[in-house]
Amino acid sequence: MALSPAFAPIPAFARPLGWGSGWGRSAWDDPLDRYPDRLSARAASRSRDSREGRVEVSRFAAQGDAAAALGHGPVTVESESGDGPWFDSGKRATYEAAIENALVGAGYDTLHPGATPGQVARLRITRQVLAPAEEKRSPVSGTAAMGVSNRGSAYGLGINIDLTKPRAALISTRLDTRIVDEASGKVLWEGYATIATREGDGDWSDDRIASKLATALFDNFPKADPVAVPEN
Repeated sequence: MALSPAFAPIPAFARPLGWGSGWGRSAWDDPLDRYPDRLSARAASRSRDSREGRVEVSRFAAQGDAAAALGHGPVTVESESGDGPWFDSGKRATYEAAIENALVGAGYDTLHPGATPGQVARLRITRQVLAPAEEKRSPVSGTAAMGVSNRGSAYGLGINIDLTKPRAALISTRLDTRIVDEASGKVLWEGYATIATREGDGDWSDDRIASKLATALFDNFPKADPVAVPEN
């Protein structure tokens, strides 16, 4: 009499039901991978604006005998406000002081401006919004996706927790300076410098912005070529 075997092989499934092939990758990996833009959009939006902290300068100088008058003698500093309620007299004084320091470094006498007919440096400070402040948002967001195939279906859920604060408005501050001959009114030199900073940023006080712009504007004075200024 033939004896039946004590153990019989157990048939195996051709592949795990509905979850892809092997341990290396499963359908759990697929749904969100198919939509990488959803996951990276928030991170990309938080990248630093390339304009922040950058200074741009343009300068123009008279030629001939008029140019020879630059960089020496008495000079008076005057300022006017720009468009909008940006600069009161107190804040303008900060920029006037920065320009006076730069003029002294360029060879001018700012201590005796009225001793003889000399030159007048006229300032204009303006600001404009380059990018508005971000709106408040929920710190928690998520992405859900479902994948379906002939092997089954899978569901994926991604949760993002963002505790960063909304960005303040990006503001451009522009300092225009024109040096004129006091007697004739002829323009001897003029230029402007701009910088973009975040509104209310503690790293960029009015004193620092004024000093940064004035220093860049009068670098190698009375050079008139556009100047590239490093951010730091």
